[in-house]
Amino acid sequence: MPGYEFFGPEERKEINDVLDTGIFMRYGFDGPRKGIWKAKELEQAISEKLNVSHTHLVSSGTAALTTVMAALGIGAGDEVIMPTFTFVASFECIFSVGATPVLVDVDDTLTLDPKAVEAAITPRTKAVMPVHMCGSMADLDALKAICDKHNLILLEDACQSFGGTYKGKALGTIGHAGAFSFDFVKTITCAEGGAVVTNDKDVYLKCDAYADHGHDHLGVDRGADLHPYVGYNYRISELHAAVGLAQVRKLDTFLSIQRKTKKILKDALATVPGVTFRRLPDAEGDSATFLAFFLPEESQARAAAAAMKAAGLPAFYWFDNNWHYIRNWEHFKQSAVLSRFAPGLQQAMELYKVKQFPVSDAIMSRCICTPINLGWSEEEIQQRAEKLVNAVKSAL
Repeated sequence: MPGYEFFGPEERKEINDVLDTGIFMRYGFDGPRKGIWKAKELEQAISEKLNVSHTHLVSSGTAALTTVMAALGIGAGDEVIMPTFTFVASFECIFSVGATPVLVDVDDTLTLDPKAVEAAITPRTKAVMPVHMCGSMADLDALKAICDKHNLILLEDACQSFGGTYKGKALGTIGHAGAFSFDFVKTITCAEGGAVVTNDKDVYLKCDAYADHGHDHLGVDRGADLHPYVGYNYRISELHAAVGLAQVRKLDTFLSIQRKTKKILKDALATVPGVTFRRLPDAEGDSATFLAFFLPEESQARAAAAAMKAAGLPAFYWFDNNWHYIRNWEHFKQSAVLSRFAPGLQQAMELYKVKQFPVSDAIMSRCICTPINLGWSEEEIQQRAEKLVNAVKSAL
């Protein structure tokens, strides 16, 4: 995802504001910072952009998910339903609060299958966590209905979908809370950073404290703060927030370029018999960071991915990926951790040593994603479209 591609004088200006004060921490040092509060500015800008009541910045998307899970009261003995296709951080965050990840199948949206979610609910289920992978959304109407029916938390892992929407609402703002990543290869980047968004003030205040050692931030200085509960250090720096502040102002430009480019590539590929595309619950809300498509058979998808790479085109064949699909998560399946799980969690994890996901396998083994970059010229886009069509045809 291409935020890093458009790094220029806007980002340098915001960074230099911070360098000129020498105050790199987001809290305190009120006098020397001379009114420069980049983290606060970015939080306000995100809230306004997404039309959400509260934003709290942290050091990464992983930190955002961990923080918001704690704020939502997810902990030991709780189960969190999540998809088989995601980034490993999704289950890492569940482990970090002592809860149990319950993995279920994806469907042709490449996100949670609502029927699989419903079937996985137990008395211990606390939350459902859809992951809006590769820039597009889960079926949020169906998932919200399930959560409402069973009185469950709907937590959106929107780390890969900043700027996407669902029926006019920003992804990440539709459930009880949402989390974003702003690392180097996300739609907008802080180099490293993340954010929690929510319309629930209580959740926000808990996130605000939890990510800074439990500080309530109500004192006249940090030494006067109280600590209503234990927290950790997931703070973002002013330098990272400065980068993000310049980037968020470019978001609409990024999305416009991505959507235009993706349409050209998709229209070209749609002429090839046998190719089908990822189902988008709200096509207008797609942030268009990736073009995802399916071929009829696994062997054809493998051949097409290889042909694309040979033609100089990026091709993500997630079925073989070590970081994004459960098939190769051996460390997860074997509970390979440096600090021991609690006995209940360790016992719950035993099933993943043998559990198979044939429904997800049938989908992911036929899927290829190719990313959409910002810097391609019109001529280059047309050339890439032609190469893409030829590579896929060669596999069919």
